[in-house]
Amino acid sequence: MHFPRVMIAAPRSGSGKTLITCLVLKSLMREQLKVSAFKCGPDYIDPMFHKRVIGIPSKNLDTFFTDVKKTRKLFMELATKTDISVIEGAMGLYDGIGGTSEKASSYDVARAIRCPIILVCDVKGMGGMSLTAQIRGFLDYDRDKLISAIILNGISPGNYEHVAKHIEKELSIPIIGYVPYNKELRFDSRHLGLIMPEEVTDLNVTLDLAAARFRQTVDFVKIMEIASTAADVEWESLRHRISPEMPVRIGIAADEAFRFYYEDNLEILRDFGANLVPFSPIHDKKIPDGVQGLIFYGGYPELYAKELSENKEMLKSVADAINSGMPSIAECGGFMYLGESIEAQDRVTYPMVGIVKTKFYNSGKLVRFGYMSVTEKSTSFLGNGKAIRGHEFHYYTCNENGSDCIAYKPIRGKTWDCVYVGENSWWGWPHLYYSSCATYAENFIRKCRRYMPADTVPHEKFQQIL
Repeated sequence: MHFPRVMIAAPRSGSGKTLITCLVLKSLMREQLKVSAFKCGPDYIDPMFHKRVIGIPSKNLDTFFTDVKKTRKLFMELATKTDISVIEGAMGLYDGIGGTSEKASSYDVARAIRCPIILVCDVKGMGGMSLTAQIRGFLDYDRDKLISAIILNGISPGNYEHVAKHIEKELSIPIIGYVPYNKELRFDSRHLGLIMPEEVTDLNVTLDLAAARFRQTVDFVKIMEIASTAADVEWESLRHRISPEMPVRIGIAADEAFRFYYEDNLEILRDFGANLVPFSPIHDKKIPDGVQGLIFYGGYPELYAKELSENKEMLKSVADAINSGMPSIAECGGFMYLGESIEAQDRVTYPMVGIVKTKFYNSGKLVRFGYMSVTEKSTSFLGNGKAIRGHEFHYYTCNENGSDCIAYKPIRGKTWDCVYVGENSWWGWPHLYYSSCATYAENFIRKCRRYMPADTVPHEKFQQIL
């Protein structure tokens, strides 16, 4: 059976990939097609935009986190349930590990899943000759001949026809349309990427109107034709063992401050028996009843530091649970929440949970960015000699990052100490990708299963809602 798919990529960040991906998704939905969406690389926010459009979670594909075999498996398990898939690229098309390798680039992902590419070129500040030279360079690097068409972004209608004809004549690559510049239709950014989808006023209404215009200036039929040319790939299901044991109830922070998680991580936790129960460290007064573990993923706690700090009941509930031995995971923003304090954007310092004995503050610069592999100094979560892969991306720092693990940066070979690891705890900066070492998730669930809270309620009374 054939599974149509197309990647929306670009020569660089800021070219309009997310907007155009959302417009393609909207247009496909109008065709009454069942659509799946993916994002290349370690990105949390762009998939939130995809989800707002198509109504189901968007997933990540990353060939640093997983090899070709597993990357195909992660893609096909969702793609086989839909009519067509749209994959949004990351950064520049060929930008991979360390900025000097094609490994883990959007192109590497496209090659792994044999996906045709539509290249979005932002023409701002460029004329037709420079634009042609740029596209020629990208085509020269395309050894697998995956780039199938070009969309020009930010060009005026009057200039489009002239420039498109020149490029097609010079390069024999189809230009299938353009998106005119519209200052009202843009997604603003903050220090970790785009703003959240809910911060865009009337997002779906705006995208509906923009999608109607998009179909007037872009050959949408051609996009579907390109998607249909995707070659078949061989793959096999490699599902993790579904736990036959009683579900274990895990509380997971999920509100305005804590939003960054991989959908595949949640699926792996469920496979090993997790019943994931969301709660809000901002709005709720205590952790959910009967939970046997806690997870705090990343987000923007610095933007909500005052609200988090003022919720004294929740701070105490979290501290009491962890002090009682309840297993817990905290990554990046969640790590900050468990600390003694956070210096917020207004430079006011707000007390937090206080379990991690360090203070967090804005360094004013990007502290650490990029991929890493993490190993434990003493076995607790990973298993003997195993490593898990992840990434860091944060402007905040602290006095002590933890020293129970060693992080290794690929290509450059740099290493450093990181993460606080205990018998029942893993707290640190790295965002981890569980498919690279599923033992991590399995061991966490095993630890949670052994912990029995005083207010345990029979599991059949609960429903998994995340």
